[in-house]
Amino acid sequence: MPRWRDLPEELDPQIREFTGRLRTLVERSGLSVVAVADRTGYSKSSWERYLNGRLLPPQGAVEALAEATGADAHHLTTLWELAERSWSRSEMRHGVTMEAIGVAQARDAIERFDPAERGVGARKNGRPSGMGRPSVELPDPEQPLVATAPVFSAPAASAGRAPDSSEQPPGSSPPSRSERKRAALFAGGLVGALLLVAGAVLLIDAVGDGEQSGKQPTNAPATSARQLPEGVKCAGEDCAGQDPQTMGCGAAATTTADVTVGTAYVEVRYSKTCKAAWARITRAAPGDVIEVEAPGAKGGAARSQRARVGADGDAYTKMIAADPTARATACATLTGGTRACAAPGGRG
Repeated sequence: MPRWRDLPEELDPQIREFTGRLRTLVERSGLSVVAVADRTGYSKSSWERYLNGRLLPPQGAVEALAEATGADAHHLTTLWELAERSWSRSEMRHGVTMEAIGVAQARDAIERFDPAERGVGARKNGRPSGMGRPSVELPDPEQPLVATAPVFSAPAASAGRAPDSSEQPPGSSPPSRSERKRAALFAGGLVGALLLVAGAVLLIDAVGDGEQSGKQPTNAPATSARQLPEGVKCAGEDCAGQDPQTMGCGAAATTTADVTVGTAYVEVRYSKTCKAAWARITRAAPGDVIEVEAPGAKGGAARSQRARVGADGDAYTKMIAADPTARATACATLTGGTRACAAPGGRG
């Protein structure tokens, strides 16, 4: 049996569950990582990163692993799609954080060009204000660059012309050359900071719109998603008949009852956030049947869902709406005729 490293603590729950499923498939197949690499066409070092949660495998690698281990490719691809969305959201949050750092640095640059601090930079460079060439502070190579608007100098034809007294108000003196340069630099920095802030806002809006329009499943119910946690797409009756993984209900679910039937392990899975329950079976044989059932509300008809185990030995049902007091039950019927149920408060 392969000895896996502990997954990173900061790993997203959806990615953690998907990585755990990949490890389970490799363990049950009895293949080494080298053998997995030979059968899938992806390198040993790549699979070590995939199985240790350091990198999300491409869809082609997931499909190749399903073929090599005899797993249900459709089910495994569905789990990969959920993990890929979580991975993309993590990368987007990192990009927005870097944009925010750039905005903060732009604001700091604006403060350096505050007219109230006029002359401070010149004295630090050993020159009186307004004399010699203005110093330029080189950016730190370890920090991101902050874009600023270009600053254009006055036309050369007017550089050597003395100011006409008729163009100045009576009793006032024309601004010095250093004052004009500092004012131009301040204006350029301000324009650059505004452009950077506007770009960050447009980027966040564009990414958010793309995720909502391009990644929302077409079968998602019309529940008010704004009131649900990120990634959760249904609650209560809207979850009835829906896939718990696709609807985002599996990440925070708990096992409320369980029982072992032969080698098969049967669970009642319940999500408090989605207010729904479903049944799951592992280590089963192809053809075994798993069913979840809960009594109807106020004497109504009982609610149930069932699923059949495939070649990978695992299966779970669609969801039924249930509150914490509904006492949902999971029952497994094996191909040999044995039947056992898991219910809250007891086994079997």
